[in-house]
Amino acid sequence: MGNYTTEEILRMAEEEDVEFIRLQFTDMFGTLKNIAITARELPRALNHEYLIDCSFIAGISGEREPDMYLRPDLDTFSVLPWRPQQGKVARLLCDICRPDGTPYPGSSRYILKKTVDDALADGYTCYVDPECEFFLFHTDDNGMPTTVTHEQAGYLDISPLDLGENARRDMVLTLEDMGYEVESSHHETAPAQHEIDFKYGEVRKMADCLMTFKMAVRIIAKRHGLHATFMPKPKKEVNGSGMHLHFSLFKNGRNIFQDQENPEKLSDEAYYFAGGLLAHSKEMALITNPLVNSYKRLVPGYEAPTKLTWTKNNQDSLVRISDPRGDETRIELRSPDPAANPYLVFAVCLAAGLDGIRKKLMPVEASDSPGFEEGQKGEDLGELPENLKEAITLFEESSWIKEILGREFCEEYAAAKKKEWMRYTTEITKWELEEYLYRI
Repeated sequence: MGNYTTEEILRMAEEEDVEFIRLQFTDMFGTLKNIAITARELPRALNHEYLIDCSFIAGISGEREPDMYLRPDLDTFSVLPWRPQQGKVARLLCDICRPDGTPYPGSSRYILKKTVDDALADGYTCYVDPECEFFLFHTDDNGMPTTVTHEQAGYLDISPLDLGENARRDMVLTLEDMGYEVESSHHETAPAQHEIDFKYGEVRKMADCLMTFKMAVRIIAKRHGLHATFMPKPKKEVNGSGMHLHFSLFKNGRNIFQDQENPEKLSDEAYYFAGGLLAHSKEMALITNPLVNSYKRLVPGYEAPTKLTWTKNNQDSLVRISDPRGDETRIELRSPDPAANPYLVFAVCLAAGLDGIRKKLMPVEASDSPGFEEGQKGEDLGELPENLKEAITLFEESSWIKEILGREFCEEYAAAKKKEWMRYTTEITKWELEEYLYRI
């Protein structure tokens, strides 16, 4: 992937014998949608002339005029490696626009773009390094997902204990074929749990990357006779899957989180950014942890955060600042899970960090000991929401979140989540398994 022009894409499609192009976009909840067109329709699509009916797309369905145009992002053109080599299939990620050509304000990709532009106005460029975990389970005789696995591998185990090693390797190779830089992959703590890590990148590109990552992981898993799920907590007795995010903020080509003059090698902006994440984590939990099942992961004893704490070394903390490494200095947020919409998660996290910098929100003073948690003992720092219902309430009460996402978006998002909670309370176990394991 690169800085392509319309002419270059048309030429590449012809040279690669591309016969179908998938125009992909993301709904309110982070579900990837697409419409397939033939190669002869590509010039029309690249000219932003492709109109689709969004009457049944979450986040748009309530519009009076749901017909929207898809505006392809030329830099996201990629041939899908798992499709036939003759008559190939390519994809383009698209923005959603109204018929008059203006961006649709409820598009999660556009919401992230607005937040990035807000950061750029202050001279900041945000980079993020996501750690995305997932499970690989067997399917039943009808090909339907289960939560069954025959392996007992643990953290960083290898074959033959790690029965998903070959599938994970193929996932990495597929992503590399699509132009993404994968830094590492490994087996995670729970049996059948895996992680693939990307080289950090600009926040908008990484949101696109995560959407592609989920698609590729599911498809390659299916080819190995497995089902990949990003459900946060598919099994009660083991660790859940998180999407830990490592943020860095650059200005004038320099990571502003570092300060070589400070004994801790961290700048005031680093503390303020962390303070912003801590200050807004509760009200943005409905975005970072959007499911009923998300809050079954956020419980003590499974390396997931519950309290609004920050440390250097504690794996249970909400915010963690690793040892400063110059331009590699990053701030980690550990609450998000992989079921979340990455565009919205990155938008609210970046906005929270920027708010911390602007308001100089210094987190609870840490002690001089290597573990920052010493300065937080005895402090009532608050906790993350215990369940989806509490997260909805905090979300609806927040004026800040409405400024970031838009009032109409927040109202529709909260209404959908209320229906989800209501359904859960009336059809509990069976519904949760079917809704989350199959779709997430």
